[in-house]
Amino acid sequence: MASPSPKSPEQSEKTKQYDRQLRLWGDHGQLALENGHICLINANALGTEILKSIVLPGVGAVTIVDDNIVTDEDIGSNFFLEHSSKGLNRAEETIRLLLELNDAVRGHTVHDPPDQILQENPDFFKTFSVVIATHLSEKTIKDLSQHLWDINIPFILCKSVGFLGLFRIQVKEHPIIETHPENEQVDLRLDIPFPALSEYLNNIDINTLDLKDHGQIPWIVIIYKAIEKWQLSNHNRWPMSRKEKNDVKDIIQSFIRKDENEIPINEENFEEALRAVNTAMVPTFLPVKIQELLYSNSATHLTKDSCPFWIMCSALRTFIEAEGKGKLPLRGVLPDMTTTTDHYVKLQNIYRTQAALEAEIVYRKVQSIVSQLQCDTISEADVKLFCRHSHDLHLIKGSSICLEYQLGTPTASYIARHLEEPDVMMVHYILLRAADMFRSEHCRAPGEWEPEGDISKLKTCVSKILSDVSSSPFPKDDHIHEMCRYGGAEIHSISAFIGGCVAHEAIKIITKQYKPVNNTFIYDGASTNTATFTF
Repeated sequence: MASPSPKSPEQSEKTKQYDRQLRLWGDHGQLALENGHICLINANALGTEILKSIVLPGVGAVTIVDDNIVTDEDIGSNFFLEHSSKGLNRAEETIRLLLELNDAVRGHTVHDPPDQILQENPDFFKTFSVVIATHLSEKTIKDLSQHLWDINIPFILCKSVGFLGLFRIQVKEHPIIETHPENEQVDLRLDIPFPALSEYLNNIDINTLDLKDHGQIPWIVIIYKAIEKWQLSNHNRWPMSRKEKNDVKDIIQSFIRKDENEIPINEENFEEALRAVNTAMVPTFLPVKIQELLYSNSATHLTKDSCPFWIMCSALRTFIEAEGKGKLPLRGVLPDMTTTTDHYVKLQNIYRTQAALEAEIVYRKVQSIVSQLQCDTISEADVKLFCRHSHDLHLIKGSSICLEYQLGTPTASYIARHLEEPDVMMVHYILLRAADMFRSEHCRAPGEWEPEGDISKLKTCVSKILSDVSSSPFPKDDHIHEMCRYGGAEIHSISAFIGGCVAHEAIKIITKQYKPVNNTFIYDGASTNTATFTF
């Protein structure tokens, strides 16, 4: 066999540059990121911090929409602007300095206000993977969020005022295949071994092995043999209770060889088996949350416009109902264990081969559906990835930001309910909403000119919002006084923190890996408290 071609210098350099993140989301996640295009509206300190953390990992392109001119306030809060930038367009100056961080990223600027773009060229936003906006007026928030909701483009609204930070993610429907759960359940099928696995397990007799081989048996075999022995006196049932699992552990203990003094010999593989009993003995089942996905209307009533996720869900359902016999495809991933290389490789190949066979069946079903619907093809690699992670699929069904501004909706009731809790962070949400309303009415931030004089005006805005959500007035005006004291200023450390958080969420959305926040995140820098709300 010919030796594989060495990697090109460009590939090696790229892998070295992105090494840490490749460990998080893999080559395919990096490719998705490099194909992504982010639109940022308003390159203030928060917006620039967001882009910084998206440019560094190598997003494909960024476009900044900003018609503002750089001021002294911008230079004071934004590390990506220079004194020479004063009086120049903020988008141009920001993109020039940001792109120095990563020459692989393409950058564009638009000097028109978002309201004008919405009116004259609404299709402009259709080309982006995610639209991120900061420092928008109340009217623009409503108009832009509704437009992006209608054209199904993910939208992240961000705010940073004084010690307060907030972001709100708006997605209509966001399926996640690779959720990366912290504790992924092993899928060993010891309760229903497939033919190749059953043959392997049955060909090993623990009692006839010599001492050396006895200490190298994979712990999967040890647990299986212990369960078999337990089932002989328990009507062939599967051990479920803690007592029954402890009985299996006792049987494993009895398998351990002893020396001439009747002292158990220390065999690491048997110790591993004892530790793995609780996880390895979980029976194979179809999780309820996955069942709900597979039998949802989107998966059972496909159309030409159905996204690949729902097509694969439909194919997976038919597999489970037929070849899978009520079970999901095998993951094909083997945990680490103390054993010989020959044992491990053979066992690993058994699981991988079976997983590949089952994924191939699902792929053929996907091809059949695609052919019937005459829609875009779905690659075999995507189907294999889908099958590999089918145990942990997740779907986020979001809500429109516009609903938060409407009276008599469940969202209004949700806000009012959370305002009743002591020391609730929802108070900060109301204050930030009120600051937007104040800016729309007075064309400036509360406290920007006269902090004391604006307190009563901001209180009026707060009262209006509380009335809209049918909530009682705040017992104290402390938060209102504090918001006026901020004067609409950005504190860079707060913007940097929120900016990093938003960048992470944007990357999750683009790569479709990890679960993004659903849907509102609030940060109080004074107390370092955070909270999430789902409107």
